[in-house]
Amino acid sequence: MKLTDTHAHLYWDRFDEDRDAVIARCAEFNVTRVLIPGTTVKTSLASVKLAESHPHLFAAVGIHPTNALTWTDETKDELRKMVKSLSPSLFSPRGGEMSEGQREVKKIVAIGEIGLDYYWNRAPHDIQKRVLREQLSLAEELKLPVVLHLREKGDATEGNCTVDLLEILEKWLASLRSNKNPLVKYPGVLHSFSGTLKIAEEAIRLGFMIGVTGPITYKKMSQRREMIASLPLEKILIETDSPFLTPHPKRGKRNEPANIRFIAEKIADIHGKETREIATITTANAARLFNW
Repeated sequence: MKLTDTHAHLYWDRFDEDRDAVIARCAEFNVTRVLIPGTTVKTSLASVKLAESHPHLFAAVGIHPTNALTWTDETKDELRKMVKSLSPSLFSPRGGEMSEGQREVKKIVAIGEIGLDYYWNRAPHDIQKRVLREQLSLAEELKLPVVLHLREKGDATEGNCTVDLLEILEKWLASLRSNKNPLVKYPGVLHSFSGTLKIAEEAIRLGFMIGVTGPITYKKMSQRREMIASLPLEKILIETDSPFLTPHPKRGKRNEPANIRFIAEKIADIHGKETREIATITTANAARLFNW
């Protein structure tokens, strides 16, 4: 059985004392790939450094919406340079010809974590939207999928944040189609999705995958489990969002990629499948999206 954790912030200081042990436990629990998304220029660089140091780690680079005020005219260039300078002789955007060995070298596989956040409101909404559009433009240029953050005011399941995000994504997808960009087939994932079934179905219609995290295992999250039960398995990714959102039975402790198995087990229970089958499907989904 092979598992993939498509969202883990392993550069966080909560891993400073035992990061190597956390990474080693991935192999112990059959976690064969982990995606580490950045949230600032600094953490994006940290995610790249980690990805380069371990064969099963990969990076996404981007500016989180709560950090939108840090965006400057130079930020887009900084992110672009990270992608293109990592392995310049081997860099090939989605749709280019790459050998199997080159795919292994390509360690930056997405732009993220980007999106909108109306829960914390650490940046005005118009600035968040502008920064998101800039990063979607970069993803389009580099032909890299996006890892999207969406959080409503008061943690509501729907609202203005969702409306604004979907409107921006609709226009972006129209641009991808108009320019015949191959990214249109697998544009990205709505990370740690907590919205309604209707919103999930709309995102899937646009081509996005749905990221499932630890709260699906919580006793009071029956509505979220019902939503996941209605989604096609080929559109689901599993994520820990480490060090946050620790699944049951580890809830209350720091989260880590090894705990991805509990999320796979819960999805298997919801869909009436074996855990091994869920692991196989979600690992294949991640491989299609991130082209690794």
